[in-house]
Amino acid sequence: MVDQEDVEMKMALRQDTQPHESPEPKRSKPRDSSGGEESSEATQRRMQRELRAAAAEKRMAAAARGTAAAAGSGAVGSGKGREVEQQLLVEQKSVAAATAVENVESVGDVKVQELEGASSRGKGVGMEEIQYTSGISDISLSVLEADELFFMIFGNGVTKDVLAQWTNQGIRFSDDPETSMGLVQHEGGPCGVLAAIQAFVLKYLLFSPEDTVNAAPHMSNLSMRRLPMNEFAAADIFSSLSEEKKSRALVRSMSEILFLCGRSERAVIVSLNIAGTDFMKSANRSEDEVIAEVLAGLSVESGANLQKVLKVHTCTSWSTAIKRLEAMLPVFRSRMGALLFLISALLSRGLDNVQEDRDDPTLPLVTAPFGHASQEIVNLLLSGSAVPNVFDGKIDLGGGMFVKGLSTPVEVGFLTLLESLNYCKVGQFLKCPKWPIWVVGSESHYTVLFALDTKVQDENEFEYRESQIRRAFDAQDQSGGGGFIGVEGFHHVIRETNINLPADKIEHLCSTGFIVWSEFWQALLDLDKSLGGMKDSTGLMGRKVFDLYHFNGIAKSVANGSQALGNESPIQRPRITKLRVSVPPRWTPEEFMAGPDTKDSGNSSEVSKPAPGQQAPLVDCIRTRWPRSVCNWDGDAPSIV
Repeated sequence: MVDQEDVEMKMALRQDTQPHESPEPKRSKPRDSSGGEESSEATQRRMQRELRAAAAEKRMAAAARGTAAAAGSGAVGSGKGREVEQQLLVEQKSVAAATAVENVESVGDVKVQELEGASSRGKGVGMEEIQYTSGISDISLSVLEADELFFMIFGNGVTKDVLAQWTNQGIRFSDDPETSMGLVQHEGGPCGVLAAIQAFVLKYLLFSPEDTVNAAPHMSNLSMRRLPMNEFAAADIFSSLSEEKKSRALVRSMSEILFLCGRSERAVIVSLNIAGTDFMKSANRSEDEVIAEVLAGLSVESGANLQKVLKVHTCTSWSTAIKRLEAMLPVFRSRMGALLFLISALLSRGLDNVQEDRDDPTLPLVTAPFGHASQEIVNLLLSGSAVPNVFDGKIDLGGGMFVKGLSTPVEVGFLTLLESLNYCKVGQFLKCPKWPIWVVGSESHYTVLFALDTKVQDENEFEYRESQIRRAFDAQDQSGGGGFIGVEGFHHVIRETNINLPADKIEHLCSTGFIVWSEFWQALLDLDKSLGGMKDSTGLMGRKVFDLYHFNGIAKSVANGSQALGNESPIQRPRITKLRVSVPPRWTPEEFMAGPDTKDSGNSSEVSKPAPGQQAPLVDCIRTRWPRSVCNWDGDAPSIV
């Protein structure tokens, strides 16, 4: 059997090396008028293709049998088993190439693109792509790639509970009318993926014009639409959402994230290789029911399990990706949806590039022991890079070693409770995104904070000056957000920002050899505006009042509002909370608590203290964006866990 295959392959190679004229350009052309028979040259080329394809298919079958045998003896991934897998990958490429060349004769618009060696997976999936003019190429992962992908996500020794969390979470909207714009979470773990998608969905629902439905974000230049502020704005907007509009926002969000990961060149969409193209068509059952039945027995516990069920589509145009995602929405709503989207983002970025983004590529992206999404996953979905830190730029540790943060501005941002606990420092890229939407991280969960009006992002005179000085200070801070700089860096900051501190104050600040931000900031609060400081005799500079909304997608038991009928029972649904945020006009605690003095009496109504604030961990997160802000809400405190 093997000898016969070798003979067939050698015949194909000998025919391929025989001298012949260059083939004509690949185009559709009429058959010969004398009976429609193909020329001898065309016949020879067709026979070569058929021989190569047949031999390659036989070798693939033999390699697959060898892989199965190696797996049975525990040899997969090493020694002979790995050699068999490598041979299988080579033969898959051979068949793909033969098929592509054959299709060129009849279609005339297919390009075979061989990705370059070791860097191919850095650009996308590490296999040959057959790319049609539709902008889509379809491939399957090799066993080796699937193993690498599984290990990158889950590492070694992942528990069945964590795998269950990540294989039982779909991407679907809440059925509750009050939170119908939100993606609901039933399992712990994938909240980082859902929250990032949710943030982009809100961007499209609140700020994206309807006339850019089929336009790529970087082409459409979404206008900075400002919605009217009123008490019931959120309820009115979200209650009027149709299923079509929500699905359209979801598809556009997913497409934008994937192209962001693919550097605007590609979006890799991973779906399930189940049944045929008509598997979702059923007269008596919905698409979701059909897919749920197909997935009933599916278990994902290894890369081999992934390799059997994943189908990879690479789209190079926005419109094509939109159509593909629309067609695949039932699959993403299924219990595999969150994991499929994470894999899509990783492959869009490229596995090699993902590992280069990270500071420690040996750690799994899903953190142990509870299976939470790491900061690398959240940063990948928000910025397109799987960097592990939230500060801007990178920090040089010496010896050619760096730790990496965000390198570009983002559409939607990120705030974290850990900053209020002084564990990290969120940079301006994530803290001040283009749109007033933030993923909020706690120790164990991700939620979303947003505003209906972009004016909450506008800087008043005080904030602009504070941001200017803080950026200059942070540029000299090599502590990773520790908030201190050296004497030389300090002198550079005060020169750059035109701050005229008295000589004795400068000497005092520099006496220890380093300058702490909090001490520097207090000195600026005591320095008059005319000297470059922040002191304001009116007490009005910096006052702001606005509304924020917080969405927690995890389904929790809440009352269903049927008290009047006497049959109140808990139901599972997400929760949205409106917060009234007031940034006090006084910028030192002593002045604020003292209230307006006599020289401010003419403006006493303007500088009166806000109502006493309520406290919750979310407020601590908000204060990392708006320091000293006071928050109030009705009902239960918003939860970020």
